[in-house]
Order: sequence, then structure tokens, then C-alpha cells
Amino acid sequence: MSNIFKTAMLLAVLTAMLVLIGGAFGGRQGMLMAFVLALLMNLASYWFSDKIVLAMYGARPIDETQAPGLYAIVRRLTTRAGLPMPRVYLIPTDTPNAFATGRNPHHAAVAVTEGIMRILNDEELEGVLAHELAHVKNRDVLISTIAATLAGAITYLAHMAQWAAMFGGRSSDDEERGGNPLGLILMAVLAPLAAMLVQLAVSRAREFQADATGARVAGRPRGLAQALEKLERANEAAPMAANPSTAHLFIVNPLGRNVLMRLFSTHPPIEERVARLRAMRI
Repeated sequence: MSNIFKTAMLLAVLTAMLVLIGGAFGGRQGMLMAFVLALLMNLASYWFSDKIVLAMYGARPIDETQAPGLYAIVRRLTTRAGLPMPRVYLIPTDTPNAFATGRNPHHAAVAVTEGIMRILNDEELEGVLAHELAHVKNRDVLISTIAATLAGAITYLAHMAQWAAMFGGRSSDDEERGGNPLGLILMAVLAPLAAMLVQLAVSRAREFQADATGARVAGRPRGLAQALEKLERANEAAPMAANPSTAHLFIVNPLGRNVLMRLFSTHPPIEERVARLRAMRI
């Protein structure tokens, strides 16, 4: 129940931010339009988020004859976790990474890159897949996608409001059209940052939870700990050309470790994740 409450609060906060920016940009009419947009985006994210994300990365479905070892691991883990068998996808990139998507456990997909299949042994790959299936089991994937979609819309509308303020695109009717240009500029700067911070706070906590759940499903934390260290080094050396709005879906940050990305990373430090895993007793 607490997870459902946190999810509802996150969506409420992000939707409220979207409505407030709509109000700053277009008064009462802008608030109404932003609210309708938020509802539509929630619905679209619920039904089509998995297809959108998979298409963004050129992921292609693979069957058991193409990857029998991968399917064997996924089937074993889903049985242990009490989950339906998800669809399995392969992403054509050498950068090793993985993510899960889907609106619920019965409509889930797990995607791995060609690179991760090459550099991880079976125990490490099992740890990674157990982590992703933990996200499916905890229903983290849908929430993360909706949060990213709304946060992206907030940032987009805030930039629109900023340009409107800079070029004076407002009427003198403050009651109908919203506040003054200074308020618009402040909203344009603060709203995207606030939306990002809300998303990051939830994402980081759920990464730790998925690590712990995945380690229990796999039966040992060592494989995931070793995999995280390998993936971190590989993504530092050759970051993926990933969309920042979907970076939080991957098991490790695909954008590298420059200062800005570390400041706003949706992932906890790998060192802390590995330390927690190595301290687990199963």
C-alpha cells in the first residue's frame, strides 16, 4: 500500500507542476489545457510506453531458438519470482546495458544489449535479469515511464513560458493570462528542476529495492554486484547514445559519469549499490 501511495503522490506532484506552468503561461485557460494534457499523457504512457521505448532503441524481439541460454535464465527467474514470462528483446549496440518495460507483469518486456551478452558470464547475466524482473514485480517500470513523460512535458512547457516572458508574449489582463514575466522566468527555471528532483528521489530508492529483490530472486547477490562493476566501467568507456528522459530505465546510467550527469543521475552510485549487495546475507 505504501508503494501505491508514493506512486500516487509522485504523479500528483508532477501533474500539479504541469498545471501550474500552464497557469503561468496561459492563466486559467492554460491550467485547463495543461491538466487535460497531463491526463492524456498518463493514458498514453500507460498503454504505449513499452512500445515507444523499445522502438527508440531499435530493440527487436528474439525467440528461444535465437537465444536459448538467455531464455533459460529468464524462465528460471520468472518461476522463482512468480511472474509470467516476459517478452525478450535485443538492442543492437555494443554498450552493455539492460532495461525492463511494460504496464504490468502480464505485459512486460526485458531488453538486453548485444554488448551485455558478450561481457557477462551466466551468473552475472542472471543477476542483471533478476534486477530487471524485480522492477516488473514491484511495478516500478510503468511509474518511472510516466514520471519521465510528465517531467519532460513540464520542462518543455517551462521553456515555452521562458521564451514567452523574454519576448513579452502576454496581455495586460493578469487575471486571465497569469502572472508577470518575472514569475514566468522563475517558473521556467524552477519547475523542471523540481520535477527532476522528485523523479530522482523515487528512482534512486527503487534501484536499491530492485537490487535487493533481484539478489534474493537469483539466490545470491554476487552475480549482480560483479555485473554492476563491469557495466559501470564499460559505460564510462563508451557511453550509449541514450535519450536522457529514458536513462533511468537502464540498470546502470548509460550516459556516462561526467559531473553534470552524476549530479542529476537517476541511479545511486555503483559503489554504494555494490557495497549493499556484498553485505547481504541470503
